[in-house]
Amino acid sequence: MKPATPAALSWSGVVARRMARHALAEPAMDLDPAGVAGLLCGAHAQVPSAAELSIGRRIAGATRASVRHALWVERTLVKTFGPRGTIHLLPAADLPVWTGALSALPPSVPAHPEGVRFTPGQADEVIAAIGDALADAELTVDELDGAIADRAGPWAVERTMEAFGGTWPRWRQLTSTAAHRGLLCFGPDRGRKVTYTNPHRWLPGLRPADGDAALRTLVARYLHAYGPATPQQFAKWLSIPPRYAAGLFGRLAGELECVELDGEPAWAVAGDTGTPPRPHRGIRLLPYFDAYVVASQPRERLYPGAAAARALTPAGQAGNYPVLLIDGVVGGVWHQRRSGRKLAITVEPLHELTAPQRRQLDDEAGLIGAVMEATATLAIGTVTAGAHA
Repeated sequence: MKPATPAALSWSGVVARRMARHALAEPAMDLDPAGVAGLLCGAHAQVPSAAELSIGRRIAGATRASVRHALWVERTLVKTFGPRGTIHLLPAADLPVWTGALSALPPSVPAHPEGVRFTPGQADEVIAAIGDALADAELTVDELDGAIADRAGPWAVERTMEAFGGTWPRWRQLTSTAAHRGLLCFGPDRGRKVTYTNPHRWLPGLRPADGDAALRTLVARYLHAYGPATPQQFAKWLSIPPRYAAGLFGRLAGELECVELDGEPAWAVAGDTGTPPRPHRGIRLLPYFDAYVVASQPRERLYPGAAAARALTPAGQAGNYPVLLIDGVVGGVWHQRRSGRKLAITVEPLHELTAPQRRQLDDEAGLIGAVMEATATLAIGTVTAGAHA
């Protein structure tokens, strides 16, 4: 039976809970890269080296090579379009859940204008052509362009999409949709060129899970990693209409539990309201787009005071700057510059560090160097590098 009054949680307790569940309190001893990607609800991979660091730093003794091996050799990770249509590393074993959930969500981007967008029937035809073209191959965008034209017709590859000062072929508006249906993911880069392939090549029989069941699983996993949270915060994470998220939480009300986070209502999975007995203390360096700072809410508490101005974009977007965490919240930014096997790390704290924190920062720099297979040097100073687009 649910408690008559909501559990009262503090922000410090929630921070400690999230840090522990993200393997940031202590590195995981029993997880592989796919396991870590699963507990994060996907690792952002817009910047490949950042994804490697994001996962690698959470596993005791891991390096970027461990992540690459899982992705390209073991195939336990998949590089694909995840939440918000952005590039993520997801566990291969979870792909049925992810494709089932993401393909069941309402579109998160505005419809293209007449003459550019596809009808639903045309979209189905082009997505089928994409899946067939990639069934036994890793193709660059240009190669896929020709393969789609052969299968669906030249209308599917007309250059009608304005992008980056030029035009793209029409089919490219469907890349994330094809990924969400389980027919497209990234292959290894070919030099400087991106390739796509079909995940069925190493996951034969892959089928998206039932949409309702997959969304139920996704909500539970999100709340485990980032809860307690509100439907509006879940909507922001997935870039879906808040009303849709509220309806989804309403349908799952029997599986969720309302709590109070410093007096404000939020939701957790029923029975999962515990927090560690002590606040988290420590220094951590997180790379671009680390899931902890992108998905955690409320953002004004994760980026308190001057941290919001220094570590968020003017529009309030998180992840564009690598961040220094102090006791689990953002307390500065940092930058790394690689030259061969040397890694120069510059950290800009927003407040003066104590002597113990300074020693912890030295340890963090050493960890970053070990994960990235480099010898790290550390400097405290102003970070002049800009945000990552």
